Amino acid sequence: MPGLRDRLRGDVADEKVLTLVGQHLGRHQRADLAERVAIGLVPVKDNRRAERKKRLTGVSSSRWAGAMTRAGDDQYQLSMRCLYDERAGLRRAITKIARRLGVPCGQRKGSARGYQDRGERFQKQRRLQALKTRLAVVEQRIAEGRPSVVVGGRRLAKMRHHLADAGLTAKGWRERWEAARLFLTADGESGAPHGNYTITVDPTDGSVTILLPEPLRHMANAPRGRYRLACTVTFHHRREEWLDRVTANQSVRYDIVRDPVRGRWYLDASWSVAKTVLPSPQEIRAAGGRMLGVDLNADHLAACVLDPHGNPVGEPLTVSLELTGEASRRDGRLRAAVTSLIKIARAHGCMGIVVENLGFTDARQTGRETMGRGRRGKAFRRTVAGIPTARFRERLRGMACHRGLVVVAVDPAYTSRWGAQHWRAPLDDQSKTMVTGHHAAAVAIGRRGLGQRIRRRPGVTAPDRRIGQRRATGQTASAPRPCGTTSPPRTTGTPHKGGKTCRSRSDQLVLFPAPKTVRGAPRVRRLTPGPECADSANTGQQRQER
Repeated sequence: MPGLRDRLRGDVADEKVLTLVGQHLGRHQRADLAERVAIGLVPVKDNRRAERKKRLTGVSSSRWAGAMTRAGDDQYQLSMRCLYDERAGLRRAITKIARRLGVPCGQRKGSARGYQDRGERFQKQRRLQALKTRLAVVEQRIAEGRPSVVVGGRRLAKMRHHLADAGLTAKGWRERWEAARLFLTADGESGAPHGNYTITVDPTDGSVTILLPEPLRHMANAPRGRYRLACTVTFHHRREEWLDRVTANQSVRYDIVRDPVRGRWYLDASWSVAKTVLPSPQEIRAAGGRMLGVDLNADHLAACVLDPHGNPVGEPLTVSLELTGEASRRDGRLRAAVTSLIKIARAHGCMGIVVENLGFTDARQTGRETMGRGRRGKAFRRTVAGIPTARFRERLRGMACHRGLVVVAVDPAYTSRWGAQHWRAPLDDQSKTMVTGHHAAAVAIGRRGLGQRIRRRPGVTAPDRRIGQRRATGQTASAPRPCGTTSPPRTTGTPHKGGKTCRSRSDQLVLFPAPKTVRGAPRVRRLTPGPECADSANTGQQRQER
């Protein structure tokens, strides 16, 4: 769903009208949400939305009522999903702690390790009781189908009791609370004037008009109970897409929000995009498209471009990712990093971006039980908490979709270990810049997104001491021939045929060592070192001389 934002530079009268409309609609929308929660978890046909909408139409309008009931249903479904996730997390934590409590202090039973001393064990027993109490409450709410919802945010509601720690005054908190509980959302409608009849933006002059609720029609300054704002909007970002929709009268949703910290009003526009069938890794390889493998870390993004065969192309890339400061600043820096990745992908002709499907939900729920104890465990937990896994994936998916790129999320298992084992040394040989294990992991991630295996095929040549550089490829080389074959495919370091003569047949390269000589035969001496035959991931060619 694309999103655009522009500032509403209205006067005092406009702000007064928007505040009154938002408070009036917000009050009725909260009442409708409470009624929806009281109905409980029922099928869609039994949620009585038609009755609720008819009741709300008398105090607003038909379109405002439809937006309020839709928002209430969406909020209820989201709250139920949050309850399911919380229940799963509590169950994982209880299972982990109970498993360790079943082992005596300082001992180990299988993979479970007991707690260090009796004091820690006692604290974990108290922790287990608290978790079981929370789980009972959550299960009761799920059984009744009545989640706890705080319109405006539970964090902001609790901040009221800690104003000094938050650096707020009672007046400042009240402004934030009232701004968060305003409701000025109008769903779009195909065929309506400019895609939305409730909040209409004229593409010719940028004027904004709002349909006032029935009790506030006396404040209208335009025909048919509408209010025209004194300001205009432009939507500089992606204006062409917005114009294409509003001129064709396609549905566009508008949200009017207020920022109490800056004292500004904003207008957000969004719409749904058509669902497309994403290509499979086999189709991407068949089309000959490149992919950009990305390894997400706490302070940077490591990327590497791969060709359709899974071979690294060009130099490994690094994008800094500094997520410190306020939430808005962190989000802006994350967007900047995603923009850099998209530019890199388009500059190298990539069809998509491959990332890891990371999720630390289990680790964050169990805490020290999973991510270690002591100073090292605390540092690791802080690092995990600083990695924006879900937000990065969502931002990347939304921004890449608008640029025509495919985002592939793969299993993160063993990408760092196998990448460092099989790809760091080859990347060091072919790259002029500094290569880290994260770049090797990016290669492993990209290969998995292309449907290739991470380990390299046998037959990849080792670096030749005379010729020097090699590519970190060999993935499309022919399979090795039987042991002792003396006509291997042409690779780096293979002597040229014709024009030159060799002193003996043994000067030619073979894929595997020659058979052992019998007693009395000349002794075989190896001139250049080669890899062991048992190493299937880096089987090279060797030179022998009699």
